[in-house]
Amino acid sequence: MSRASNPASATPPASLCILRTSAIGDVTHVVPLVRTLQQQWPETALTWLIGKLEQRLVGDLPGVEFILFDKAAKRDGFRAVRERLAGRKFSALLHMQVALRANLLSLLVKSPLRIGYDRKRSKDLHGLFINCRIPSRSGEHVLDAMASFLEPLGLQQTQVRWDIPIPDAAREFAERHLPDGPRTLVISPTSSHRLRNWRPERYAAVADHALRELGWRVVLCGGPSVFEREFGDAILGHMQSRPIDLIGKDTLKQLLALLERADLVLAPDSGPMHMANAVGTAVLGLHAASNPQRSGPYSDRRWCVDRYDAAARKYRGKPADALPWGTKLEHKGVMDLIEVDDVTERLHAFARHMNGPPGVGN
Repeated sequence: MSRASNPASATPPASLCILRTSAIGDVTHVVPLVRTLQQQWPETALTWLIGKLEQRLVGDLPGVEFILFDKAAKRDGFRAVRERLAGRKFSALLHMQVALRANLLSLLVKSPLRIGYDRKRSKDLHGLFINCRIPSRSGEHVLDAMASFLEPLGLQQTQVRWDIPIPDAAREFAERHLPDGPRTLVISPTSSHRLRNWRPERYAAVADHALRELGWRVVLCGGPSVFEREFGDAILGHMQSRPIDLIGKDTLKQLLALLERADLVLAPDSGPMHMANAVGTAVLGLHAASNPQRSGPYSDRRWCVDRYDAAARKYRGKPADALPWGTKLEHKGVMDLIEVDDVTERLHAFARHMNGPPGVGN
């Protein structure tokens, strides 16, 4: 397939198709791009090919047509998308996912302009399914990389806005479980990348510390999977006090509302980390396997624990800035580089910031 030159133009296209089916964190990074398009080109029709779980989080964004791709349905999932797109043609495709399945899905989208990643960030033959690439840059946060898909269209993302809808019923659920009262620490302890997960006993120590030393309310959150339930039970088994246990008891929208009511969210690099950031809640992120400058909470990373450089030196024998941007260090035991004291220090710094005058705890 030939490579088109960068067609920078401010002329609003009639229609755009966004292909980003997963995961939760990455889907939240796409929302500001959608908001920019809606603000700059309100007449452009937007269609988003999205995963089944991810649709539950953002599928009610106004002004966007969502087409569900159920990867678990295999051939039937592709067939359903093909039927929805039959006879349609878009002004441009934003192919924002580098995976073989996504490449095959992109063949169902008819468009003369197919924008994808630069060569450095391409994989799984991604370059064969596009004819225009975003600028090649290093040192970008994932959200900024997503935003650069606007540049071949002649736009730039100058404002980051989410405003993911939260139904009244979800907010009522959150208020019922977290009524006005003490400061609240929500712990969302697991990532789908299991080597990013901290030890249950260390979460337990931090939770006990927040309850006893700071007088905070502590909430455990997580999905309905067996793994998340067992991980939560391991945390509870090591605790001396009792948190509010909501693991497996909420929907994605209810979780978003819970995160909105929290003062601070403790999490590894995961979807809930980015959901919390999207609703304006501070995040105490745990980073050793991944670089927080690339994939940490976008708006404010000062409360995170960053041991990525220590991990680079231990597992690659070189400092983090000598590694290719985006390198994952998902090795067994890598998260053990984060100690309980590292986390409680950030917890107290945040508490001072909340209780004291502006600038305290920075």
